[in-house]
Amino acid sequence: MTTLNPWVALPDGLPDPALTGRLRAAHEALVTRSDRPAAPGSVRAVVWDSWRRSLGSGVDPDGVAPPVDLLDDELLAYRAAHPLAPVLPVIRRLLVEDAEADRMIVAVSDADGRMLWVEGDRQLRARAEVMHFVEGACWSEDVAGTNAPGTALALDHAVQIYGSEHYRRPVQPWSCSAAPVHHPVTGVLLGAIDVTGGDHVASPQVLTLVRATVAAVESELRWLHREEAARPVRPAPRPAARPAPQLEVLGRERARLVLPSGPAELSLRHSELLLLLAEAAAGGGGRTAEQLAAECHAGDAAAVTVRAELSRLRRLVGAQLLGSRPYRLTGPLETDLDQVRRLLARGAVGPALERYPGAVLPRSSAPGVVAARDRLGAALRQAVLAGRRPELLLRYTRLPEAQDDAVVWQACLETLPPGAPSRPAVAAHLHRLRRTPRGPLQ
Repeated sequence: MTTLNPWVALPDGLPDPALTGRLRAAHEALVTRSDRPAAPGSVRAVVWDSWRRSLGSGVDPDGVAPPVDLLDDELLAYRAAHPLAPVLPVIRRLLVEDAEADRMIVAVSDADGRMLWVEGDRQLRARAEVMHFVEGACWSEDVAGTNAPGTALALDHAVQIYGSEHYRRPVQPWSCSAAPVHHPVTGVLLGAIDVTGGDHVASPQVLTLVRATVAAVESELRWLHREEAARPVRPAPRPAARPAPQLEVLGRERARLVLPSGPAELSLRHSELLLLLAEAAAGGGGRTAEQLAAECHAGDAAAVTVRAELSRLRRLVGAQLLGSRPYRLTGPLETDLDQVRRLLARGAVGPALERYPGAVLPRSSAPGVVAARDRLGAALRQAVLAGRRPELLLRYTRLPEAQDDAVVWQACLETLPPGAPSRPAVAAHLHRLRRTPRGPLQ
């Protein structure tokens, strides 16, 4: 008895309308029923598991096309520096040269599923542009749902996806075969090579061709690595130290990001997302799209909305600062919030208060931002009250969050000397608060 290859979509190389009908029925049951049906026999396990992951990632089967993360000069610079750039001639010779005659598109992605090169049949590429199958677009499985390059990267294995096996319905007229590419010496995942087209692309022969191309690419990479290692080593000039980007969120309605190239005013949503990622980085981790959605929205929010915002944010701040899978900071980012927090931890209450012009993003209602705001505000208030220093208490009363805080104003009055010029104004303000109490009870 012959064992079927689970990674091949059409073992006999021929499309089956009955199979297409069964796949669409199974897909409809999965995305519309709340009881999560068991995997039917008509769906390959590798596809069913990918559908479940896509569903769990919040991918909308009928939603908008995948985001385009890299554009224009940013795309050109990124792929010119990518490890697969030197072996592109091998891919073109083995796949692209015959792609037009074979009615196929050849795509090369990075390890995050972003398309770096999309070449081949011009008419097919024009049709594929409608679903954003273009250079710079992100086709990772958690963003674009089940598809050959994204699923190959997710599983680190060559795979085919036939027509209705795609999770997103707009992609179901297409079939694709893809395989991951690794650095032959370090084993690092570099990206994936994909062939996309009609039903014939789901045949075993095409997957064999893609895997053979990957083998040739990795062989070329090994040769280039040996050639590089044989060259005499020259000491590289020490680069000048560049200041870390700064994120200013204290007392600001929208964050200000200061990059080496200059300052940028962020939208409120981008301010929230970048701050939340900075807070996650301070704890040594990142965040999934679902976690960020929960920290950004008080109610239920689709993770796909957060992914779209993060794609726009990455275009603004650069891929060298913001990474994915999980979403995280990939470089240092200094926040004024963290500066104040470090000063308080050292007991430097005066300098902390000097660096605190107001609460963290006071307009934001994002739960994660509110939590960070409340933690820092409470820590600063407690430190000022515990110090009982009149000049710090007086300075603290000028902050917006202290205006209705009777406990702070009372402590300020008690510590001010009898002849202090500010004492009458403090006493009058405290009297007004006592007549209309609105401050904290603690």
